[in-house]
Amino acid sequence: MFNQFGRGLIIFGALLAAIGGVLLIISKLGKLPKLPGDILWRKGSFTFYFPIVTCLIVSAVISIILYFLRR
Repeated sequence: MFNQFGRGLIIFGALLAAIGGVLLIISKLGKLPKLPGDILWRKGSFTFYFPIVTCLIVSAVISIILYFLRR
């Protein structure tokens, strides 16, 4: 029982470290690109930006990675 729990914690920690590494690399490269379909609304001095298409692409990539890790 503790073997599986320990293995799960190690995998979770490695996954968090990998995500952290990717975020560090992305921050060095600059901002994520603004894709068509991302919501940008400006009114006066107020700006609202919601990267919905970027979120969908990132979610799809993470889902594919997790699918292959579970196999």
